[in-house]
Amino acid sequence: MSTADDGASSWRSDIALALLATLLALAVNAFAGFPELTNAGGDNDNLLRLVEVRDMLAGQGWFDLHQYRMGLEGGFVMHWSRLVDAPIAAIIIAVSALTGSAALAENVAQVLWPALLFCLTVFFTARAARSFAGYGAVLPAVVVGAAALHFLGIFSPGALDHHNVQLMLSMASLSLLLEAPLRKPAALLSGLCAGLMLAVGMETAPYVATIGASVAMLFALDANGERSIARDFGLGFAGVSALVFVATIAPSAWGQAQCDAFSTVQFVVAAIAGTGLAAIASIEPAGRTRQRRIASLGLLALLLGAFVVLVFPQCLAAPYANLDPRLKELWLDHIDEAQSLFKLLAEDPAEVVARYATPLIALVLMALRLGHGWRRQDSLVGALLVVAFIVSAWQVRGSTFSIAFAVIPLAAWIAKWRQRAEASPSRGVALRMAAVWLVSVNAVWTGAAAATSVAFDDSNTTADNGDGTDVACQRMASFAALGRLPGTTVLAISNLGSPILAYSGHRVFAGPYHRNVAGNLLALDAFLGSDADARTILTDHHVGLVALCPGSAESKLLATKAPAGFLAGLMGGSVPEWLEPVAGTSGAAVELYRVRLGS
Repeated sequence: MSTADDGASSWRSDIALALLATLLALAVNAFAGFPELTNAGGDNDNLLRLVEVRDMLAGQGWFDLHQYRMGLEGGFVMHWSRLVDAPIAAIIIAVSALTGSAALAENVAQVLWPALLFCLTVFFTARAARSFAGYGAVLPAVVVGAAALHFLGIFSPGALDHHNVQLMLSMASLSLLLEAPLRKPAALLSGLCAGLMLAVGMETAPYVATIGASVAMLFALDANGERSIARDFGLGFAGVSALVFVATIAPSAWGQAQCDAFSTVQFVVAAIAGTGLAAIASIEPAGRTRQRRIASLGLLALLLGAFVVLVFPQCLAAPYANLDPRLKELWLDHIDEAQSLFKLLAEDPAEVVARYATPLIALVLMALRLGHGWRRQDSLVGALLVVAFIVSAWQVRGSTFSIAFAVIPLAAWIAKWRQRAEASPSRGVALRMAAVWLVSVNAVWTGAAAATSVAFDDSNTTADNGDGTDVACQRMASFAALGRLPGTTVLAISNLGSPILAYSGHRVFAGPYHRNVAGNLLALDAFLGSDADARTILTDHHVGLVALCPGSAESKLLATKAPAGFLAGLMGGSVPEWLEPVAGTSGAAVELYRVRLGS
């Protein structure tokens, strides 16, 4: 059998395993009744993505990313990419055409889109493990990887946010780079995936930079084996960035620099980096010797740095450096995924185990390889794993990537012990192999951490009271009464913003998005101020309803912040005469009050 035949056979095998894992995950979700479709679990981004897709399908322009129903009058511009909206919208259009039901089409899209991304991510994880440690690592990578991805939650039904897209693209880029020495188009496709990662969201900038820097360093150290890979990667990266820029940015905005979304800043940097790398790899004098390659790449790095410092210095600041202090105190500091490792160690050690155990084991495994013939594959996987772990130490959301990248060395570790068990079968070896399997599965650590947390936490803070009550106001049913009322502006806390938009035709001021500064501050002014202050704000901005979620952690935080404020009074049962309780909502998860402007 030829090498090409072997390659095609391995692809078919890996695709089959990924499909099997996906079908199993779907079966588990189906057996549970796809609860995420009626209970978003507090994930505002998934709901707002659905709203954004609905708005586009209803006629909002491709280049128009305003969220008109959130914020002050006129809304605000979101920082998300249409590249994620488009495939979700396509699924909805196709299923609607077949069934005639828009609601069914949305449900299908909410199940099918995350499942497709899950399948692709498992597939690329298997391919990466095969390139890293051979055939024996494929099955462990699928088992360990699928379990990790499933319990991360970003591929669950209803997961329309872009983090699953970013993780899939990062694994695809890594996998293709690992295969690049044997497959000619792989480097070009890897560069394409890296460019798309950057276009979808700036959160992956550290991983894109790591991949690009790794390609450059490998070329600097080994021109013969890496020249064409560096050239093709650079061309793919620069080329797709140009296409995305033209396809997703309105010509009128080509001169506008945005640090938190793909814009002229990211396009120019990607164009310089990609074409510069391709040029150095293609021009013989620039890459003739190792010293010249290092010097040429160093000049390229200096050019990139000088360009950003001189032309776009504002993008060098911390992502939330200019955020209003009140929003930082009352919003950002309480976002779970934005917490640091050190804060988690002090406040939730069990979560540290769930998020950092397998990446730490993988880092140790990679460190042990240093003295045993470091390879090209080790450089690529090790660099991404280290950077992902550093990012996760800064913000826990980075652990999504470190957990996924950790699967590759963990799968190699399992494969090694499986080989030992086959070569020298014994009870001791079998027990060690079983232990290696167990500690490599992130879900085992997550389950142990959850059990420990429950055992030692007597606060019993959950999304319900154990009697089915939606204390945190996360279920679709909790917004049914609101959805039946005529459209108006609703005053609500930020964590109710996206559900209100998704489950009703109303508009809101607050939503947990850093660009919605004015709307969030207005809601804080109303809730933290006196009854008189709140009434003035509601009158000036034509607010028709107030929505209260007494059990929400955010409501409790704001009430504690201003115990004499409007929100604290409502939660304590003090209803101003200019508010009228909406019949049937008293004592419900979401309590509604109609504003009587004539009072």
